[in-house]
Parts: sequence; structure tokens; C-alpha cells
Amino acid sequence: QVQLVEAGGGLVQAGGSLRLSCVASGRTFSSYAMGWFRQAPGKEREFVSAINWSGGSTAYADSVKGRFTISRDNAENTVYLQMNSLKPEDTAVYYCAARRFRSTVVVITHREYDYWGQGTQVTVSS
Repeated sequence: QVQLVEAGGGLVQAGGSLRLSCVASGRTFSSYAMGWFRQAPGKEREFVSAINWSGGSTAYADSVKGRFTISRDNAENTVYLQMNSLKPEDTAVYYCAARRFRSTVVVITHREYDYWGQGTQVTVSS
């Protein structure tokens, strides 16, 4: 069982930056593929970014490519999402997800993840 706790959300003006973090419980964090998803009001949950167990493979949604960067620190059981050049359309609740999966392949489908955090609100004002 893995528990995920996100932090770092908030209110920011367009063009600003935020850094989300997700801390995982347990001692096997390095065995987990991690992902970030977001859900805006009235919309379905959508993929944002993912990283494999080692950090050697990453993936991004086209809408955030070049602006967001995912990274992880296995020693700290933490995955990060650095969000730059934020836009009002980035406003959503951001969720961290984990799946026990040790591969060079990243996991980008939300149905493949087994564990989810409670979410952190990101609001970007225009």
C-alpha cells in the first residue's frame, strides 16, 4: 500500500511558476512509476506528465511540453512537477499517481495507476 501526499498548489498569475511535490510512503518508492494528472471542473481527468522508476524516461502532454518538467528523488520518496509559464487553462486539481512498475516505459493512462493522492488545487489567473 502506498500513500501519496501532494503539496505546492496555489494561486498564481499567468506567466508565473509553481512547483508541485508528491511524497510517497513506504520504502519501495524506486519500484514505482509515477504520474501527474489534472482535472478541471466539468472535464475528465487528463494526463499531464509521467516518469519511470529511475527517472530516465519521461513523457508530457502536448499542452504542457516545454513548460512543465517532471523529476523524482528516490532517496526522498518524492516526485516533482515544475510548472513554468502557467496559463489560465492550466487551472485544475492536480493529482499524483503511482504504479508498481519497474521499466523504461512510462505509464500515461490513468487507469493503469493503482494509487492516487488527494489532489492539490492550481489556479492561474489571467
